[in-house]
This record gives sequence, C-alpha cells and structure tokens, in this order.
Amino acid sequence: MSFNGDLEHFPLVDVIQLLHMTAKTGILYLKSPKGESQLVFHEGFFVSANHLNNSVRIGQVLVDMNAISPAQLVQALTEQREAGRDRKPLIATLIEQGTIDKDTAFKGLESLIEMTIVEVLTWGSGTFSLDVSKEYVSDEYRYFPEKLHQEILLNAQGILMDSLRIYDEKMRDGTLSRVFFTEESKGESAGADSDSGTPEITADLLGLDALETFTKKIPDVFIGLKDHDPVDEHRQAVARALPEATIDQQDQLVSFLAELSKTTVSSSAPPVTAIILLTQNELLSHAITTVCKHENLFVFTTDEETGLDIVIEQSLGRDLHPVLLIDVPHDNDGAHYLLLVRQKISAYPHISILLATCGHTWRAISMDALGAGAHSLIPRPCRHCHDDVFVPQMVAFLSGIGSFLKTILPVPNPEIGRQFVATFNHLKTLSEPPEIALVMLQFAALQFERVLTFVVAKSELIAEKSIGIKTAKSHGPSAPLMFRIPLEGHSVLQEVVEKGHLYYGQRSDTALTSLLYKEIGAPRSPKVIAVPLLSRGKVIAVTYADFGAQPVSPPQVNLLETLAQHAGSILDNALYRKSIEKPA
Repeated sequence: MSFNGDLEHFPLVDVIQLLHMTAKTGILYLKSPKGESQLVFHEGFFVSANHLNNSVRIGQVLVDMNAISPAQLVQALTEQREAGRDRKPLIATLIEQGTIDKDTAFKGLESLIEMTIVEVLTWGSGTFSLDVSKEYVSDEYRYFPEKLHQEILLNAQGILMDSLRIYDEKMRDGTLSRVFFTEESKGESAGADSDSGTPEITADLLGLDALETFTKKIPDVFIGLKDHDPVDEHRQAVARALPEATIDQQDQLVSFLAELSKTTVSSSAPPVTAIILLTQNELLSHAITTVCKHENLFVFTTDEETGLDIVIEQSLGRDLHPVLLIDVPHDNDGAHYLLLVRQKISAYPHISILLATCGHTWRAISMDALGAGAHSLIPRPCRHCHDDVFVPQMVAFLSGIGSFLKTILPVPNPEIGRQFVATFNHLKTLSEPPEIALVMLQFAALQFERVLTFVVAKSELIAEKSIGIKTAKSHGPSAPLMFRIPLEGHSVLQEVVEKGHLYYGQRSDTALTSLLYKEIGAPRSPKVIAVPLLSRGKVIAVTYADFGAQPVSPPQVNLLETLAQHAGSILDNALYRKSIEKPA
C-alpha cells in the first residue's frame, strides 16, 4: 500500500492512526518547505524516525539524556566503521558493548520519534507519502542485531498521545522551540575537528547507508530538502510514467501541471469535499492531486483498498463529504469495482462514488455502475486505447475534472427538513419542560443513533429518557436512566451548561470516557453533539447524541440549534403566561 496527501487536509494525527490501525510497514515521508522528516513503521508500530534537524539523531538524543557520554558515542561510531560489512546499527552496537540496555534504547528512540512528531505538528503546510517495503524496513531499520531476536517496536498510539501532550504544553508555556536541538549541537551530527581524531559522522556509521541500494526515493539521511521545485516534481512524475513519449509531449503535460501549481482557486468558504482517489496509476495520482490542490479540494490518494474505510470515516468525522474516485484499469472488466461500489454505498450511504474508466470499459459497465449506486462514470484518457493522442487528451481531461469535482456536494436529507417544520409547529402546542425535552430528543434521533436527555441539577446532570441506548432505536424513548454525571473538571457537558451554547465536534474528555461511556458504552466515533435547552437564560436540560456503532453521517446542526432556541422561547412564554394568570 502507498498513499499520498496534504497534511493541511489530512493531519499527521490521522495519518499515524491510519498506519497503526491497518498495521502497515513502511517509511512515511513528511515534506514541507522547512525540510523532510521520516517516520518508520513496522506492522503499525514505530521503529524509528529521521528528524529534519541534522543535530537530532539517536546518538545525540542518548547523550542529551545522559545515557551515554560523548566519548562512548565516538567509540561506538568508530566500532561501527571498523566492522565493515559486519556493521550493526548504532543502538545495537551500544547494546552489545554493554553501554546501554534495552530500556534505555527504548526511551531514546521514543524521545526521537516524539520530537519528530512535535516538529511536524508545528508545520503550517506539508505533504506525506508512504513507501512500503517490508524487506528494507524490517531489516535495515532494526535497532537490535538479529541474534538478539528483538526489535524496538514502539506503540504508535501511545507515542502520538505523548507527542500531542508535549506539543500542547510547549504551546501553552511558549517554549515549543526548546523541544529541539539547536543547529550548534555537537556529537553525531557534526564532524569533529581534524586534530581531535574524531571520525566524521556519516550515514554508513549510523547503519543506514544500505538503504540507498533499496530505493532511489530515500534521501540522504537526516538532510533537509532543497528548495521545493514543483516543476521538477512534475517533470520526474511525467518522465517515470511516460518514458516513451517525446520530449515535446512530456513538456506539454509538465507545463500544464506547472501552471496549475502556480495558483489556487480563491474561495471564501472552506472546502466541504474530500476526494479519495483509488488508483494504480502513478501519473493519474500525481495529476489529480495537483488539480485538487489548484481547486482547493482535500485530496487523498492510495493504490490499495485496505484503509479506505478509515479514510472515509476520518473525512466524515471532519464534516467533509467523501467523494471516492475509483480508477478502473484498462484490462479490468470492472466486476470487482462494481462490487466495491455496492459495499461502500451499503456501508456509507451518504458518500459519492465516481468511476474513471477508459472508453471500452465505460461502455461495458456504465449502466451496471449507476445501478450499483455510483454517482457517475468518467471516461478518462487511456494510453492503451489512444497512445498517439494521450497527452492532449490528458490535458483536456484534467482541465475539466477539477471544476466537476467541486460540483459534487453533500445532499441534505429532505425528510429532515419536513420533520423540522412539523416539530417546530408541534412545539407551539407544548408548555411543560419534560414534554418539550422529549420532542427535542425525538428530533435529534432522526440524525443520530443514540440520544439522551440530561436534566441539569445543581452540580450534576441526571440521565432522563433515551433513544437507541438501552433498547433498539426503533423502540422509541426509554424509561429514565437515572445515572448521574457530576459537573466538574473540564468537560464538554460542563461547558454547554455554563455557556449555554451548542457543541458539535470530537471530544474524549474524562466526563465522557470514564463516566458517560461507562454507563452507555463508547461510540464508534468521538463525534458528539450536546444541545442546551434554556429557560430564562439558564440551561435546564441538555440533549446529548452520538452515532453509536454507525459511521458519522453529517447532521444538519443548524436545525437542532434553531429548534432548541425556539423551544426555549416557548418555555419562557409559558412561564410568563403562568405568572400573569396567577390570582392576585
């Protein structure tokens, strides 16, 4: 599996979780104008990292931890050099010398990976790409010799949480820059004075020089990138994909892509669509990515179906409309992809699916694809069908597909709109808080799988009626649950009660994870909503809802908020009428 994307659109946190959950092995390249860092995975666990700062290397990390002295580092590096073909990675050498133990090595690698993640979290922009090869990752990045039968495989989720904690702490106290070593740091990263006899620190001493024999994509270890040149990237991608094309043909496509890279379509509104491209075609992947960046569309590309569900759900969790663009190869009859369309539509009824096919496949499967639930079929250029005019056809194809993709937007459920009007009118006939809270509960259940009413007491929330929690959603409201959630600490429920504002987003605070979910079970997604019901400026009830065991389905939050405000007004009017109707 390989995939590519933009860190602005698909954050590093999501990328790491995807690799961990799919147990992938490979090198994740993280590039920005500042340079390049790498995170190395083995079966979903961190193995190592390369920090873009030359001074941040595992040997220097161990020196700064006072785990080894500078002299011991020099001794280990010298032994590496003299070992020749029998050279082992630096940590393995230090362990065999008895200089450090496994726990110390573990802590050193953990620190290096955390610093790399924290550094990437500070980037304003950047891209990621995964290069998969089990052979060189498991053999060359192993930080223990084979005879020890050990590998340092660090838990990705655990390190990610620690990295986010470090990032948040440093952001709060204004010392984020101190997380990293300065350029003046010595040790592994710099050669010593020639009179000192200290050997020059090189990639081969670090045990990483053999990587160059496995792939041309791996840059010099720990060396920052040169100035970003999109034209050069386009030229390389086109040359790899079209080696038999003439220079003029290649230049035509490169010039078109380069022109797209110069500008981005301006828009006051943020993107609401996430393009997820499944293709084995490297040129198409590169070209669609360029088009989507130009059109200000979120884009993620992959060559493997594994992990598509995670990407779709992460897109839904960020309130983006997933558009799955499936590229059907020339020699494929399309049967497998029709099955894939049916599977994804069944699992995610609200997504849009497009099939890009060459002419003869398009004619063979077009009606079946539409019947399976595909949004549309796109005839795309094919070298096998029209090699002589492929480049101009590709330019024409790319010229139009961007604006087409931008037209694919989420379609609101019309039934929700009709129910909103009916509920809005029904509220006018009510006057008591319990019956108004019940109507709010029932309307929320139209868009969420699990809903629950909380009554606000002095210092706690008391669970009232629910739908989809203790019984099936179709059974309607349950009896009061009566468990209690204290209003203390920093929780989304407390914020909603104190501020009186609706909350919709991803939260996993203690009040939810340790208290609420202990009673009702944890949902599949951390995306939750909490809607306050106010009377005379005070929150008297809260409607909580989540998606239960189902994937996120973007709700019409504005309707819930409008309904809650209308309900509050009705309550205030009812109380006012009661006050003036009292006998003198």
